[in-house]
Amino acid sequence: MSSFQALHSWEKGEMAQILAPSTQWQMRLPKTSTFGSPVATTKMWSPLVLKQNRKGAAKGSGKFRVLALSENSTVNRLEKLLNMDVTPYTDKIIAEYVWIGGSGIDLRSKSRTLSKPVEHPSELPKWNYDGSSTGQAPGEDSEVILYPQAIFKDPFRGGNNILVICDAYTPAGEPIPTNKRARAAEIFSNKKVVDEIPWFGIEQEYTLLQQNVKWPLGWPVGGYPGPQGPYYCAAGADKSFGRDISDAHYKACLYAGINISGTNGEVMPGQWEYQVGPSVGIEAGDHIWISRYILERITEQAGVVLSLDPKPIEGDWNGAGCHTNYSTKSMREEGGFEVIKKAILNLSLRHKEHISAYGEGNERRLTGKHETASINTFSWGVANRGCSIRVGRDTEKNGKGYLEDRRPASNMDPYVVTSLLAETTILYEPTLEAEALAAQKIALNV
Repeated sequence: MSSFQALHSWEKGEMAQILAPSTQWQMRLPKTSTFGSPVATTKMWSPLVLKQNRKGAAKGSGKFRVLALSENSTVNRLEKLLNMDVTPYTDKIIAEYVWIGGSGIDLRSKSRTLSKPVEHPSELPKWNYDGSSTGQAPGEDSEVILYPQAIFKDPFRGGNNILVICDAYTPAGEPIPTNKRARAAEIFSNKKVVDEIPWFGIEQEYTLLQQNVKWPLGWPVGGYPGPQGPYYCAAGADKSFGRDISDAHYKACLYAGINISGTNGEVMPGQWEYQVGPSVGIEAGDHIWISRYILERITEQAGVVLSLDPKPIEGDWNGAGCHTNYSTKSMREEGGFEVIKKAILNLSLRHKEHISAYGEGNERRLTGKHETASINTFSWGVANRGCSIRVGRDTEKNGKGYLEDRRPASNMDPYVVTSLLAETTILYEPTLEAEALAAQKIALNV
């Protein structure tokens, strides 16, 4: 399910509404807190959540932070140091280098001190890490080099401290196999693609799991809640589980400079979605990856497990996707609907290539049920959420706009998905015979 706003509507300033359901986590936003206050990185919150009858509940001090109690119910004394603003005392800053690990979905990071604030990735030094510990290099030649690519404000440390999204290379300067950003950057730098100014709006769904049992948040341990229906965009302690985590993530993303446009509770209880975009080209992947890193850090503090599994619970429950809204300059201009239909034709011809790159375990989600199309069959339709590609009613009515690719799984690599969409719809040139057969097969008049 999605509350993502049409890309062409964003031009008019419309944003996705905040419809995020909640749980009873003890993250606090006191009345005196401000948007600019960083999220404090204290220990996990479980003592407050699970032992609320004990004495020593911490009081708010006007900062947006996580409070934790130690075993003897005293306020964690690390809190003051964690919230310390060192800006008045030094020009040095902390840069957290973030990269994608060997599984293609795990995020890694480490910190280094810089002598002064920076404004552009080119000002940052390259760095290295032990690739044998992340499944990205052999032990006898384990050095992998990090190339800084994009900078975001650090919502955890605040001040001039930064998060840095990086990609990984061999010492000889070759992208390592798990570096999908390098290939995406090549596609997005192609002049044909640049001229089309590709816009992406990505709807990231995720599931929150209880830490010790790996069962969705709000679900009875070993049991099931009531059937789907009451939970989507809902409010109430019996219908909404995880609102504080979702809202903390929303504000942390805004603080960091991520182009987050909305959030909402999803159909399955304990499941959430946020939307990033409109983003142009490679920026879409950078923003999704750093937003995932921030979400990992927030759930780490909460003592909750983040899952991007596309079908976390088998049975009559919705899966988790990463629907990708997409348009080009030609699609957004007069006559754009015909360009969209030609793009759909191209996408039908490369359905298998896209499916193979759209996330692990996606076959468990794309069953033809629960608002999905079958993984084996390409389909499209206007306002049909059971199709591979959905076109909005407004796009059909206005004769221009965008399309929504509903196939990507929640654990997809946004560098791969966005660049593949641009490649297939802008650079790919099928034969006329292939086009004619495909058009007939999917009942598409171009």
